[in-house]
Amino acid sequence: QVQLVESGGGLVQAGGSLRLSCAASGGTLSSYAMGWFRQAPGKEREFVGRISRGGITYAADSVKGRFTISRDNAKNTLYLQMNSLKAEDTAVYYCAADLGFSLTTQVRGYEYWGQGTQVTVSS
Repeated sequence: QVQLVESGGGLVQAGGSLRLSCAASGGTLSSYAMGWFRQAPGKEREFVGRISRGGITYAADSVKGRFTISRDNAKNTLYLQMNSLKAEDTAVYYCAADLGFSLTTQVRGYEYWGQGTQVTVSS
């Protein structure tokens, strides 16, 4: 069973950058499709982006052009580079592993989840 641990969250001013990491153990990250999600207070968890087993990335329209997903297979770690941050990006960010092949953007499509890391963007 794969275990996922996010890190790298924090407080940043609007327009700034952060890089989130998601370290995996108990499984090989490149064996899964991986996703990033976020959840703001009082809102549902929403899709941010994903990377396929083959390294193809896809981002939600709300973050396209600002956020980049990547993976370091040697370190078994997933990354989310976030640039030009906005106050509305404030949320708890989660990484998740999808054992299937549907390349879903839905929360229910991901079987394993990290505990989340808080990102707060001050305006």
